[in-house]
Amino acid sequence: MEMKEEKKGTHTATPLIAGIAVAAAAFAGRYGVLAWQAYKARPIVPRMRKFYEGGFQPAMTKREAALILGIRESIPPDKVREAHRKVMVANHPDAGGSHYLASKINEAKDLLLGNTKGGGSAF
Repeated sequence: MEMKEEKKGTHTATPLIAGIAVAAAAFAGRYGVLAWQAYKARPIVPRMRKFYEGGFQPAMTKREAALILGIRESIPPDKVREAHRKVMVANHPDAGGSHYLASKINEAKDLLLGNTKGGGSAF
């Protein structure tokens, strides 16, 4: 008779365990739905770095010159020349680049190096 009682005890625990498992699955599902809704409602943040928007200013500033050359405003002169060389190779008029952009690149280099010759680009 003791054997029957042990079996009876295990059979009554099975529905309880199944009920707890169903409740846990329901709570997990609810949490998943709420997490998905919060994920979809979040603001969209661009993952790329923000580039400078707009054209050129009438009188070039140190900030604009640094943006053109892709460097910081306070950088040693040799690094300014190196950055100028890299940007100029990519945009040189002899290699299909624009004369206007080349003049702006040269103006940026001159401004950052302190060589202000004529006060602006040729255009």
